[in-house]
Amino acid sequence: MPTRTNEQWLADLQSEGPIRDAALEDLRVVIAKGLPYALSRWVSPSEPQFEFLVEEVTQESLLRILNRLHTFEGRSQFTTWAHKVAIRIALSELRRKRWRDSSLEELVENEDAPAPESLLEDSSASPETSVERADMMTRVRRIIAEELTDRQREALMLLSVQNMPMEEAAVKLKTNRNALYKLLHDARLRLKRRLSLEGLSAQEVLTAFETG
Repeated sequence: MPTRTNEQWLADLQSEGPIRDAALEDLRVVIAKGLPYALSRWVSPSEPQFEFLVEEVTQESLLRILNRLHTFEGRSQFTTWAHKVAIRIALSELRRKRWRDSSLEELVENEDAPAPESLLEDSSASPETSVERADMMTRVRRIIAEELTDRQREALMLLSVQNMPMEEAAVKLKTNRNALYKLLHDARLRLKRRLSLEGLSAQEVLTAFETG
């Protein structure tokens, strides 16, 4: 991996073609190597989802960094700044209460199917809360089916449901890692935009499934 100055990182990531692809891959390696040590302070590497979390955060970090290159002020090494971005995303992901075991495949492929019971069952939930969750899942399923292309849904299912590593997902979809980043980025933007149009935010959807 070539050693880059801050200026070279910025120039390469803002360029086009092979130069940008190489810089993205190098940055991915830098982030993926540093994240496990940082995350081990909050979650054990032996946890089943640890490796997937590292992959997911690395992917999200690359997208966030590309979108915020203009905010880098050069007061530290670019890679140090990139690691800080990745750690903030990781902590946010760890704080966020994930939905319990769910099947995106069920939600997307069968419009009329009820939401998976594991999403709705909660001994501490009131009847009103259970109804709210069922309604929310119906809306989310409809939005995913209407807004995402078949390819976007397949990519989302491979990475978020089947926990397939990025490289394997790219091979299965007959694409490359960078194109897959872009595919997922576009899918998330479309979902966020549609949620906004319906008066919802991603956080509101997640909050509907918080226990207690």
